[in-house]
Amino acid sequence: MPKEECKIIFSNQGCKFCLVILNNPDALRLHQEICQLPSGVLAPLANLSIFDNLTIDNVQIRGPQVVALACKMVGGCGSDGSLDLCARVCLIDEYESIVSHTYVKPPTPATNYRYQTTGIRAEYLREALPLSQAQRKIQDLLYNREPMRKLRPTDGKASILVGHTLDRDLSLLQINYPTTMMRDTAKYPPLMQTNKLSNSLKYLAKTYLGYDIQARSEDPYEDCVASMRLYKRMRSQVHKKGDHPQNQNNFALWRQSELEKMTPEQLLEISRSDFYCWCLDSQG
Repeated sequence: MPKEECKIIFSNQGCKFCLVILNNPDALRLHQEICQLPSGVLAPLANLSIFDNLTIDNVQIRGPQVVALACKMVGGCGSDGSLDLCARVCLIDEYESIVSHTYVKPPTPATNYRYQTTGIRAEYLREALPLSQAQRKIQDLLYNREPMRKLRPTDGKASILVGHTLDRDLSLLQINYPTTMMRDTAKYPPLMQTNKLSNSLKYLAKTYLGYDIQARSEDPYEDCVASMRLYKRMRSQVHKKGDHPQNQNNFALWRQSELEKMTPEQLLEISRSDFYCWCLDSQG
């Protein structure tokens, strides 16, 4: 977590787009007028929902990689719009460049566009990509354009998929993806409130990255960037040589009496985390 002094300095002199620290607030204002995100998208245009013909594809992305996914939902099923429908999907690479970003036409008519939070209007979806086509496109990118039936996670051809509440996004896209290849910032124990309660992405970005997201309407590109930066920060954590963050708590029950006799220091020495640590991704 950032120190309070760093937080104050960044709030006054830090660019929330590229995270550079300027000399003073005036320099910051001038910088943000021309600041470009790593994807080459101008900061003032970062919220792409203002365009009704949004379709961005980077067909040059190839090979196994780390990618981040985020969707935005509108509501369907009656006037209350209680049913979530995917209406916009974004996929970025590890360097925060856009791989694919498009509106999606839901299979069921939307009855509540949730404009205050999504920024989506009815006209944006009239000529949007049908869900089935968006699904195939995302699958092709995740599996490096290889037939899914021929791939296994261990083949090294499927990408590591990063996101926040990935199960929900993939469910709405009707995509199945190997759990072993998913890195969900909503389910990673070091980022959770408890073992059952998740923190919001907005809170995590503010706490661990030091900047605000979702200030106005929610942008899936902005969510992808925040998730990717959280993943890379957690992946870069350094552990002592010999630590094994995987689940290795296999102490036999018949040795319970030995545990009761151990000191706290001895217990810490033999204890192991019960989750897969993302630092292992950087070890190949």
